[in-house]
Amino acid sequence: MGQKVHPYGFRLGYIFDWQSKWYAEKAYVGLLHEDLAIRKTIGEMLPDAGISRTEIERNANQVTVTIHTARPGIVIGRGGQRVDELRARLESISGRRVRVNINEIRVPELDAALVSKAIASQLERRVSHRRAIKQAISRTMQRGALGIKVRVAGRLGGSEMTRKEKAMEGRVPLHTLKADIDYGIAEAHTTLGRIGVKTWIYKGDRIQEKQQPPKPGTVSVEAQEEAPPESVEVAPENVGAPAESIEAAPENVEAPAESVEAAPAIEKEPPPAGGEV
Repeated sequence: MGQKVHPYGFRLGYIFDWQSKWYAEKAYVGLLHEDLAIRKTIGEMLPDAGISRTEIERNANQVTVTIHTARPGIVIGRGGQRVDELRARLESISGRRVRVNINEIRVPELDAALVSKAIASQLERRVSHRRAIKQAISRTMQRGALGIKVRVAGRLGGSEMTRKEKAMEGRVPLHTLKADIDYGIAEAHTTLGRIGVKTWIYKGDRIQEKQQPPKPGTVSVEAQEEAPPESVEVAPENVGAPAESIEAAPENVEAPAESVEAAPAIEKEPPPAGGEV
């Protein structure tokens, strides 16, 4: 039987980082339940804020909570009122000072958790599941995703028995560690029961492949092949210098010609008066 592995946990520590960053020797169980309570409280207080994930980091006496949301204005509230209420609630849960950071998600169509929640909300409004899935896939691919897979399961269309349907476009390499695959899950609470929605989005490879160094024999062959063209190109420039000297040679040759013409003139001069030779 095939065993399914969580795409996030499968790549944890390789291309993905932990969502909870702290260390505890003895109070590990208590802090773990505290993190679960913090995430649950944020989801209950801000159900319509489009929250994708929550990261928690603990220091000596402070807890830093980072909320990734597509609607930061709803989280902040008017004049920061909702943030203050949320901070006070989290401090009562943890008993420590809480710092809240808000990060905006620029492209919610590329976030698997938000896509799953959008499909689930449409199913709650009794929209056809095929139509909701098709629209979500088209929007995600238009935003630049390399692949997306959506799977819904439950009493689809009001059927008596549960069934599953899956739709996919592009490629989603789940076995490739360097593949940046975002995974999200949501539930639609309908009158007939719950319908689960799972989404996988492939955004590309996080780590670039390193080019392998060529073999030593290949390098020497390429160097020997490339060297002669350079010498051939330089050769005409060196050959040009003798060409100039050859053109200048006739100028030097003309000088003896003048001396040759002057020689007969000296021989034709009349002999000095004093007698015949």
